[in-house]
Amino acid sequence: MTAVLVLWYLLCLPRDLFKGTPYSTVVLDRSGELLGARIADDGQWRFPPCDTVPERYAKAVIQFEDKYFRWHPGVNPVAIARAAIGNLRAGRVTSGGSTITMQVIRISRRRERNIWQKGIEAILATRLELRCSKKKILALYASHAPFGGNVVGLEAASWRYFGRPASELSWGEAATLAILPNAPSSIHPGRNRQLLLDKRNRLLHNLLSAGVLDSLTCELACDEPLPDQPVPLPAYAPHLTEWYASTQRGQQVRTAIDLPLQRRVEAMTDRWSDELDRTGIQDLAAVVMDIHSGELIAYVGNASQQRQRPGRQVDIARSPRSTGSVLKPLLYCALLQEGSILPYTLLPDVPINLNGFSPQNFDLQFYGAVPASEALARSLNVPAVHMLRDYGVPKFQDLLRNLGMTTLTRDPADYGLSLILGGAEGTLLDITGIYARLSRCYQGLEEDCPLKDRTALWYTFDALKEVSRPDELDWRLVRSVRKVAWKTGTSYGFRDAWAVGVTTDYAVGVWVGNAQGQGVPGLTGARTAGPVMFDLLGLLPRHANAENAYAADGWFLPPVYGEYIRAEVCPESGFLRGHACERADTLILPVAAQRSAPCPYHQVIDGESRFLLPPRMEWFYRQHHPEYRPLQGAQSDRQLEFIYPEPGSTITIPRQLDGSMGSIVFNLAHRDPSMQVFWHLDNEYVGETRLIHQLSLTPPPGDHVMTAVDEQGNSTAVRFTVAYYQNN
Repeated sequence: MTAVLVLWYLLCLPRDLFKGTPYSTVVLDRSGELLGARIADDGQWRFPPCDTVPERYAKAVIQFEDKYFRWHPGVNPVAIARAAIGNLRAGRVTSGGSTITMQVIRISRRRERNIWQKGIEAILATRLELRCSKKKILALYASHAPFGGNVVGLEAASWRYFGRPASELSWGEAATLAILPNAPSSIHPGRNRQLLLDKRNRLLHNLLSAGVLDSLTCELACDEPLPDQPVPLPAYAPHLTEWYASTQRGQQVRTAIDLPLQRRVEAMTDRWSDELDRTGIQDLAAVVMDIHSGELIAYVGNASQQRQRPGRQVDIARSPRSTGSVLKPLLYCALLQEGSILPYTLLPDVPINLNGFSPQNFDLQFYGAVPASEALARSLNVPAVHMLRDYGVPKFQDLLRNLGMTTLTRDPADYGLSLILGGAEGTLLDITGIYARLSRCYQGLEEDCPLKDRTALWYTFDALKEVSRPDELDWRLVRSVRKVAWKTGTSYGFRDAWAVGVTTDYAVGVWVGNAQGQGVPGLTGARTAGPVMFDLLGLLPRHANAENAYAADGWFLPPVYGEYIRAEVCPESGFLRGHACERADTLILPVAAQRSAPCPYHQVIDGESRFLLPPRMEWFYRQHHPEYRPLQGAQSDRQLEFIYPEPGSTITIPRQLDGSMGSIVFNLAHRDPSMQVFWHLDNEYVGETRLIHQLSLTPPPGDHVMTAVDEQGNSTAVRFTVAYYQNN
């Protein structure tokens, strides 16, 4: 029988006293400061248990509840006898004689309070004393004691009543919270204030008598006012807190957020959001990442939470939105890394139609040919599409996923070439993280990076440094202006505006638009998101732990010998120097650049080296480059090319206002405009032109081939489809 009792005693206490107890989600900054919290599932403010109790509260609660807590084995017979005598004399229950350990057991069991249950609590209390240290028992009590209303636990009570952590409580505040669990329903900061004040001051004088407080401290503590009604908890980075509440509910999460910086970032983004709201732009999100730690240090899921509007609860920083042009630098860097292009390779910027997809530049112009770095800095769409066609959509999608883009869940064919122009959705958090990763890889802070060629990264950062700034400051002229590699993006319909900037120390991403998706004229990355991004960069100090990470001017250190090759490059075409190139510049290039093609645009004609673009590129290029010398009176590989329609295009012909059918204006580029050109539609002669090679026709629906032949026999052809006639 004795063995059975011993076994029962050893097994009577549950391993987890508070198993199944729901806790609030608590989110802290990097220093342990409270960013925000969400209430527990049972409607209580009950923070997750802590392992320690602040000294002031510990001394106050022991003095008030259980003066012999440090010495008794869980039950204090003297206290029980004293309570019994007092209750008999009063004729009612005035004291229970429970120790703090017994109260922990009672709180965990939640049973009816009577003599029988108190006996069980006493037994379980002695068992708890054998299992846990006094420090642990006091922590269990402080974490689960009721403090009135729906406030449970010391830390929640400290924040709800005093707006600060328990570690910062004054003696008066600690004493107030020490007595609240004794009768939380009848004594509350919001009612019975005099009774609460008397009990608190009596406790403070007992602490004085016990030698815990000196007389001055006791007097000052007694003069402290009582709290009023519970105060709101901090609400910094509310969308981040909400995200943790959905993914790590009931836990205490310590983030890398820098609270002082978070406050400044929120104030800045709130001002900008309120300003943009006047133009119909209601929402703004921003994130800041530390390059050297790789951590997220500021997070604004949606600014100006105090301004009532639809969509303000949407966490834009984690919401997939059309990426606009912000992925272009990644493609440029990838092509440099594999040697498919060089930094200044001329890319075609002419009309193109690929299975019905006809991209245009933002300014609706074509430039014929543009250096790759300039195409990136100016965010030209057509050269980017040409680059993606050469690189491959599936390959680029894999690259983006490996870099950390989590939203590309569809088949590559669904995105097509529009992937580089905003045809896919990305989150601000992912995109900013990718830019941060590029900087980390360049500085050797991360090894496993798909874009790891430092020379390719160097040229990418260098091109992005040339993007025109919204403040119109030239970093070359003003030494104090921080150099930034940055990129903007604007989605179709002016629905999303992006700006992402990266330095040696930080990556900052900003999204501006409307959470509900409505577009706003003038909503562009450069005009709206860009200024916000630069203002946020202005809040960030130079990193204290990166003395050798960058050059004296604050920019990235250049690649070192062994990370690049030296090669001669044609200054006009940007390709490796060909046999017909008279001049050359020597550049450092990615190692793979040795596989790059030689210059295709220089030819030796009549003993002279000539820079000649194909007719289609030349036709647009000459409009922006008056110094260009076209070929006259001599032959080259290609003499004429169609400008419109593009090969493989599908054309819809509308009816005119008078009901008659419209027409297609065929446009041709010829090196020698004075040449006579003969036109044939489906092998039937339809006309001829000289000087201005345009012809207006109305072909019937179906597939067609237009052929053009000049008087010297040079020819070109284009296939196209007339889909149907459309009524206006």
